Amino acid sequence: MELWNQIWNEILSAGSFLWRHIFLLNLFFSIVIIFFQRKEPKSAWAWLLLINAVPGFGFLLYLLAGTDMHKRRMFRIKGYEDLVNEAVRRQEYSVRSREMEQENPDLKGFSDLVFYNLESSGAVLTTDNEIRVFTDGNDKFDALIEDIRHAREFIFLQYYIVKNDVLFARIRDVLEQKLKQGVEVFLLYDAMGCRGVPGRYWKDLRRTGIHLAVFFPALFGRMQLRANYRNHRKIAIIDGKIGYMGGFNIGKEYIGLDPKFGHWRDTHLRIRGGAVTALCIRFIQDWNYAAGTNLFAQQKYIRYPETPCGSTKVQIISSGPDSTRQNIRDNYLRLIHKAKKRIYVQTPYYIPDEAIHTALLVAAQSGVAVNVMIPCKPDHPFVYWATYSYIGELVMAGARCYTYNNGFLHAKGVSIDGEACCFGTANMDIRSFSLNFEVNAMIYDEKVAQEMERIFAEDLKLCRMITKDVYRGRSLWIRFKEQVSRLLSPVL
Repeated sequence: MELWNQIWNEILSAGSFLWRHIFLLNLFFSIVIIFFQRKEPKSAWAWLLLINAVPGFGFLLYLLAGTDMHKRRMFRIKGYEDLVNEAVRRQEYSVRSREMEQENPDLKGFSDLVFYNLESSGAVLTTDNEIRVFTDGNDKFDALIEDIRHAREFIFLQYYIVKNDVLFARIRDVLEQKLKQGVEVFLLYDAMGCRGVPGRYWKDLRRTGIHLAVFFPALFGRMQLRANYRNHRKIAIIDGKIGYMGGFNIGKEYIGLDPKFGHWRDTHLRIRGGAVTALCIRFIQDWNYAAGTNLFAQQKYIRYPETPCGSTKVQIISSGPDSTRQNIRDNYLRLIHKAKKRIYVQTPYYIPDEAIHTALLVAAQSGVAVNVMIPCKPDHPFVYWATYSYIGELVMAGARCYTYNNGFLHAKGVSIDGEACCFGTANMDIRSFSLNFEVNAMIYDEKVAQEMERIFAEDLKLCRMITKDVYRGRSLWIRFKEQVSRLLSPVL
């Protein structure tokens, strides 16, 4: 008993010491944020406010979610880089010499963006693609499962969220059939996105023969020290010939079976052509990092189409906290600047940095028809009300902004002038731009861009417009939630 009393007194003494020196701890973390972490000013101020407003808890939260990831190249593979760099150099020369524009007249207005993606991220332009757009989860997963049934060699699956529910049960049944036929199956999931799935479930999957890897695994089963960095990519590849990417994760809510959200409106792409090779490379880079292997050593996983599947021009672009550039953000920004007539934006979260927000405000005030669609209901309340605050500024600047009222809107992308579009996994928010690992398709094709605009127009039938009068008439309670959430927006 005396020993326990002694231990308890020591704990109280340590706690008392920490509390007496809480000011010094706050000062230390404030110095780290200001002088050693090169954060955006708004983000730095938000963390300083939180650390000093909630002593103790604030700096613990900063340790878990606020520290910057070291900007280093996590996915380096020398042999692969040499091959890609050679293709990049050839295409850079083609852009500089105007050969690319002569061979592809429809790229004339976008050759600078093609060049930027080549320079910033080694995103090779492919011109032989066919794209099918899905907006309903049932259609997307029916098509994916059917493609999996026809797999002959390998299946790559990468999702931020994989839930042990009715949807994955369907997919798992087909995967197990393919395993029996000798098809290899690789499944990569994010530890933060799948934190609610028990460990025994993954062990069961391994026993079936599925190759499993987890991105940024938690320590001791639950402790996630890198919770702020999430691999938000959703990629599926069958035999290196068919690729899927977009907003749908694996869970029953994504096929409309969760009453909380109702109909789930998202955007997903099914791609055939050279862009699938770029998706394969993206998956293998992530897999190699998470699994500690090198799938590039096996040539069978990298396929190049023998004949064109279509004529759509695509660059697969990626971004993440390991990069010094925000490639997807920069593509969104460049598209907004290029728009002469109209801009269409769909995003579940609109918490932009200053450059994106200013670009849309200037476009709206310059006569460009700016159209922005967000959900009518929050899945993250603070994020939603911060979104509504920024949307209000767009409305007052003359943009046409809408809330989607037929369930939950999770689509992510930008389309301009019926000429080009960029869709994938990245929301239009600071988190997707700088903290999450994301992947988008930059598409230079009038047919696809106009299809995205047609889909937007169809969605408008299920929307409510946020007019200036509607925004001015919001309640004091909503105004309060907006202001609090906006203060926290840099860290959301």
